[in-house]
Parts: sequence; C-alpha cells; structure tokens
Amino acid sequence: MITQQEAIQNARAHFLRDDNLYGCGETTFMTLKDVYDLLDPLDSSPAMVLNGGVAYRGSVCGAILGAAMAVGMLAELHIPDHNQAKRAARLIIASYMDQFQSSFQSINCRDLLELDLGDELQHQRFIESGIWRTRCMQHIEFAINKLVNLRDPATWDPVMRQISQPGGL
Repeated sequence: MITQQEAIQNARAHFLRDDNLYGCGETTFMTLKDVYDLLDPLDSSPAMVLNGGVAYRGSVCGAILGAAMAVGMLAELHIPDHNQAKRAARLIIASYMDQFQSSFQSINCRDLLELDLGDELQHQRFIESGIWRTRCMQHIEFAINKLVNLRDPATWDPVMRQISQPGGL
C-alpha cells in the first residue's frame, strides 16, 4: 500500500511532465486508482476529457471529476448493492466538493484559473505561465489528501450508516 506522500509524489510525476501528457482529471483518477488498489491504475483514458472542466469548457474542475470516478469505482468494490454504492459515492463526493468549494471559493475550472481554456490564446497563456504547475497541482493534492483514507474499509462505516437511514442520498 502506498503512503499518502507517495501518492502525492506519483501525482506530481504524472502531472508535472513537461510534455503535459496527463491533465488534472487524468492524474487524479490514476493516482486514486493506485491508492485504492483498483484495476489498471495507469489507464487514464476514461478521464481524458475531464481536464479543464470537461473538454476545456471550464465546468467542474477535472481534479474533482477524476476523484469522483475513482471513488465510484471504489464504492462499487466495497458495497455489493449498486444502488447503495451510488448513494455512498454521492455522499462522499458531495462532502468533498463542499470542502473544495470552501477551500478554493469555487468548484469550476474557469473560476479557479480565471482563464477560459477553451480559448486557444488563453490556453497557451495557461501553459506558458506555469499556473498548472501550482494552482492545478494544488487541486490534485487536495483531492488526494481528502480522499486517500477511503482505502481503509472502516472509513466507510459512517457513510453506510447514513445511507441506510431514510432520506440518505
């Protein structure tokens, strides 16, 4: 089992490459799959379009979306009932998104970066400025730090109690 610090180092190795091979969504997805010991952790393909708030459209931060996908996979692994797994994953990600919003004042890429990555000139400025190396890396690290403990089955007990009550998402 890799440590939290090793997970951060792995994320940095993927994301901070000079060739920009992996974006925020891909990096978060791959890193958390590795942390959770899920199948094929280096396959980033399902998360390719999540970078830049889904296809550079500035919507929800790709780090949030990549994390959501990995947590969904983990929930399905831990909780045999598909409906309960969905409910648990929703509760976890909703709480994480609230924490992200509180820490960064937005969950949307365009607001977080104050750039429109769908605009070619602004995207080029984004790459050249290196903001992705700092601000985006901070969002990826936030995801890892907040969600790494989910690999411990005991952390699922409060979620399971909540979803078993009436009205639990």
